[in-house]
Amino acid sequence: MSRLGKKPIVVPSGVTLKIDAAKRLAEVKGPKGQLSWLYPAGFDIKEINGPSGPSVHVTPLGLPTAPVASPQARALWGLVWAKLQTMIRGVASGYSISMEIHGVGFKARQEGTNLILTLGASHPINYPLPPGISVAIDPKQTSLTISGFNKELVGRVASSLQALYPPEPYKGKGIRYSGEHILRKAGKAAASAGAGAKK
Repeated sequence: MSRLGKKPIVVPSGVTLKIDAAKRLAEVKGPKGQLSWLYPAGFDIKEINGPSGPSVHVTPLGLPTAPVASPQARALWGLVWAKLQTMIRGVASGYSISMEIHGVGFKARQEGTNLILTLGASHPINYPLPPGISVAIDPKQTSLTISGFNKELVGRVASSLQALYPPEPYKGKGIRYSGEHILRKAGKAAASAGAGAKK
C-alpha cells in the first residue's frame, strides 16, 4: 500500500481538474498555466468536494473491494499521486530553481526568448528558452532564477544550462545550483608544494 497514494491531494482555489477516464487523460488548469498527462491504466482518479474544499483521490482499480490491487498498480500508485500533485502545485504557484555562474568574465543576459551566456569561449552561447519558462537575472549577471509551471521542464532547463559548463573542481568555475557544494581539488603546483613540505 502506498503511503502517499492513500492521501487526498488538496486542489487550491483557482485550479480546475478534468479527468477523462476513457482516454486516461488528466488536465489541470490554473493561474500559472495548463498541463495534461496521460496516466497509466488501472487507476480511478476522482475529485471530491469535502468540508475543507475539493480534493483528488487516486485509487487503484480493485480497491477497496478487492484485498489487493495488481502488482503494477501498487508499483505505480505513488508515482501517479506524485505526478498529479506536482501538476496541481505547478499551475497554482509554479516552481523555480536558482543557479549561480562562477568565473572571471562569466555572465548571462537575456535577449527576447534567448539566454546569452558568456562562459569563456570564443563566442557567447545562445540558449533558446522553451515556452513556459522565464528567467530572472540579477544586476551582476551571475545569478539567475529559472521559473515555470512545469516542474519537469524547469529541471530539464537547469540541467541543460549546467551541462554547458559544469563546475570544475580546481577553481570552481562553471554553472552550479545555488547552495551546491563543489568538492575542490588542489592543483598540481599546490600538491607539489605540499609534498615537498612534508619531506
